Formats: sequence, C-alpha cells, structure tokens
Amino acid sequence: MGKAAVVFYSGTGNTEAMADIVVAALGADKFECGDFNAAKAADYDAIAFGCPAMGDEVLEESAFQPMWDDVKGSLSGKKVALFGSYGWGDGQWMRDWEADAEANGVVLACDSVICNDAPDAEATAALEALAKAIG
Repeated sequence: MGKAAVVFYSGTGNTEAMADIVVAALGADKFECGDFNAAKAADYDAIAFGCPAMGDEVLEESAFQPMWDDVKGSLSGKKVALFGSYGWGDGQWMRDWEADAEANGVVLACDSVICNDAPDAEATAALEALAKAIG
C-alpha cells in the first residue's frame, strides 16, 4: 500500500470530524488545506479531500479552492475520494466538485460522502468504506 493523505477545510469542525474518521481508518497523514499543494500531492498514492458546502453550495473559496485548483491537475493515477458536510441544500456543491475533478482527469475511487452537520453512524460507516476504497 502506498502513502495516503487526508486534506480538508473545516469551519465548524464537522468536516474535520469526518477527516479524523478517514485518517483513523486509513492510517493517513492529515493536512489542513493551507498546508497542502501539488508538490506534496506527488508524495501520495491516495488522497481524500474534505470540504464543506459554503455560501451558495460552493467549495470554501479563500483556502480550499486555491489548493484544489493547484493540485487537481496532478491527481491522475492516484486514488482520490471526496467528502464534506453541509447544513442546507441538497449536495449540489459535491456534484459540482465531482464534475470539476472528472473534467481534470481525476478518477474518483468511490462514491463521495456527504453528511448533514456532524457525522452520524451512517456517515461514519460510509467514511470507513471510503478509506477502504482508497487504501
């Protein structure tokens, strides 16, 4: 098995709680999004990215989106998964994020995991399955 990373942004702590579940299940290195870039991505075979829905169902724009824009073109051939929490809406930010990933040659290793607010038992199980899929 190669090296795995979990890269996230969390405003309220819910997406970080999700990240911690994946880190524990995967034995991965954990990075806040501001501490990750394309050069670091090169060191990993599997990366799970976590970002909550912000504003009008978009990725967090000041820290996460710039990091994502930097790394997404260098993820070809890596096992990639996406996750995040939301407080409203229907998950449109995740569908848009998946489409952006695919448009940039990113092959997602499994279904993305979204949960409303903090991860419950169902979300925890889905995140552990996500970890298995990329690990």
